Amino acid sequence: MVEQEGPRPELQQQAWDWLRLLASGQASDLDARALARWVGTSPAHQAAYNEARRRWGAMHAATGSLLRADPALAAARGRVQQPARLPRRAVLGAAVAAGVAGIAVGVPWLGAWPATMAGSEDRTAAGEQRALAQAGHVQVTLNTRTRARRQSDGGETLGLDLLAGEAAVDFQQSGRPFSITAGNGISTAESGRFEVRRMDDKVRVTCIEGTVRILHPSAQRQLQARQQAVYDTQAVSGVAAIDPAVVSAWRSGQLVFRQTRLAEALDEIGRYRPGRIVLMNDSVRDKAVTGHFAIASLDLALTQLQHVFGLTARTLPGGVLLLS
Repeated sequence: MVEQEGPRPELQQQAWDWLRLLASGQASDLDARALARWVGTSPAHQAAYNEARRRWGAMHAATGSLLRADPALAAARGRVQQPARLPRRAVLGAAVAAGVAGIAVGVPWLGAWPATMAGSEDRTAAGEQRALAQAGHVQVTLNTRTRARRQSDGGETLGLDLLAGEAAVDFQQSGRPFSITAGNGISTAESGRFEVRRMDDKVRVTCIEGTVRILHPSAQRQLQARQQAVYDTQAVSGVAAIDPAVVSAWRSGQLVFRQTRLAEALDEIGRYRPGRIVLMNDSVRDKAVTGHFAIASLDLALTQLQHVFGLTARTLPGGVLLLS
């Protein structure tokens, strides 16, 4: 008989961090929503969360009587008729404690999203940029090679799951929060403008105007205008200052590079054209590129870069461009 493999260590740690946050008494309903989305990412995430809950319950079995004596937990366990009298954080704390003790409270935050929350998937092709039709106070724009799924309830879009690529959010007026989930983090704002980019395992969140809150199992970040942070499955970076004219240039049909490594510049250009660009000349890989290039004329941009760095181009089937 083949023994079933347990949850991956990194997912176990993330699940444990989530439980510690939610049981700390400092969690908000946004934290609970972020956990729900994290758990629903894959069966492996669900298994890691279930295992963490089991371990947590075993470690805290000795304090079970104290948990049962807590008024908030007692209210949750008894399914009181007036839950609105409890503060949000008390309700959330009760739900987490109940989950630890193995009590079925029926809080949807700690499970998968209801079916009404799952929207259809929107995609953009190489070089395509598209604004999603949004009712209300938010406009969402998808950049090239982007996959996203709208999260809505009752016909109202509440957020976006960014599966790959880049999305920009513009608030037409202040209103209820709008969130973008990418990887195991969630970025939320109530006004202003922000952008989220997901490439492989890294997610970059940029605040253009207003403020953006990033929730991640390892930490939280509050971004102000012209600030950015990056996270992966393990950690969140510090907050860094950015120039919106560079980061958001794609929204005006431009790619702007300032002392950017040639290899990185070519990778970025490659996102906007079919096929693939392969740099074969390692001697120029780290050379710096500075300039403005029109997205609509990237073939011209590639010709200019070939000339500047003395590269020879060869085109292969499937849109593959070799630069040597």
